[in-house]
Amino acid sequence: MLSLIGLLAALTLLVVLTVRGMSLFIATPACALIIAMTSDIALLPPLAASGQSDLVSAYMDGFTGFIGSWFFMFLLGSIFGKLMEDTGAAESIARWVLTGIGHQRAALAVVVACAILTYGGVSLFVVAFSVYPTALSMFRAADLPRRFIPAALAFGSVTFTMTSAGSPEIQNWIPIPFLGTSPWAAWQASAIVAVAMALLGYTWLAAMLRRAKKRGETFVARADDPTVRRDDLPAPWRALIGPVLVLAVSFALHDRLHTSALILALLAGALGVMAGCWRHRQTPSKAIADGSTGALIAIGNTAAVVGFGAVAKAAPAFMVAVNALTHLPGSGVGTAALAVSVIAAMTGSASGGQAIALPLLAPAFLAQGVNPDQLHRAVAISSGVLDSLPHNGYVVTTIRAICNETHRDAYAPVGALTVIVPALGLLLCLGLFALGL
Repeated sequence: MLSLIGLLAALTLLVVLTVRGMSLFIATPACALIIAMTSDIALLPPLAASGQSDLVSAYMDGFTGFIGSWFFMFLLGSIFGKLMEDTGAAESIARWVLTGIGHQRAALAVVVACAILTYGGVSLFVVAFSVYPTALSMFRAADLPRRFIPAALAFGSVTFTMTSAGSPEIQNWIPIPFLGTSPWAAWQASAIVAVAMALLGYTWLAAMLRRAKKRGETFVARADDPTVRRDDLPAPWRALIGPVLVLAVSFALHDRLHTSALILALLAGALGVMAGCWRHRQTPSKAIADGSTGALIAIGNTAAVVGFGAVAKAAPAFMVAVNALTHLPGSGVGTAALAVSVIAAMTGSASGGQAIALPLLAPAFLAQGVNPDQLHRAVAISSGVLDSLPHNGYVVTTIRAICNETHRDAYAPVGALTVIVPALGLLLCLGLFALGL
């Protein structure tokens, strides 16, 4: 019981501290300490019995493991975004898109850009890095409040695309080996849910922006914003060379190299930006340096949350909670969806929720005759419901490190579009399954 109280208290405190703006390098180990002290986890390696985990080792295994897996994606993604700024490519694309769809649809352009890249296999973090410069230019031109940029980026990346049938994102692929399904599992219901989520989410985002404008909110420039309103911008077709290369290379190599394809895709994109827009460069060496520094901050924030999740998983109460969730009565599909969603909330990770729950859920529910395709789609969509709470690594990175906003200003629209909208999409999906679709 004490372990469960400590786990819940630590999660609650982490959310509160994150919203209040405390550094995650301080908040996550402090909250992990609460879990360790209430779960009889040794604080230091020499104090742990043979074969048992300890606070420092568990935290650092999670922290360094994430950095080891994602460092080059973060580094090249950040550099790519900075080069898009420095050469004026982002500004050129922004003006081109806005000319075509109108300034007041700037948010729609951002959402569509993120959706295309996400469904094209580009990592969620990389999408945020890559699209942010263009999003900033679009919101500036449309005079929209910049605090809504994280919501537009997140909505286009982690909702109707990330968990839909056919998506190359890992959240759609984790269930495959456990259920024997394909990435296109239950595609009919998935297509309906994706369209419904996209329409509802964008309508809600547009309404929030209209209300903010009526309250007098406008775009407020900052001293460290990239140079704007340049006259020497590259032609749109040149500006698009980098993003198109990222998409093309990731598509071509994803099946063979999986997530490692992103390293080559981002490198190709960065080289493409420089090759296509070289004569429009300003200070490429500074852009690369700033991109490198930004990548370290971003990946550090995310790794800190992953480290906390690793300590949480070591607590006895965590597995008790997982076992309770995976043995709830009722429909196998609905039970699995609830279990994955809650576990994703505890770990702050959609993929983490799936990876923990599926080894326990899949054998039991498949033995009961539950439709594996329906189970796959429900699990995928549900993993994206509660994973976007304030302490989620992607949310923290996008709001703080990439967009330089605060949770207090930016999280409310992010939460509306990445928690409530996917929750409604999950209910629609379960309803369609009940109707036999």
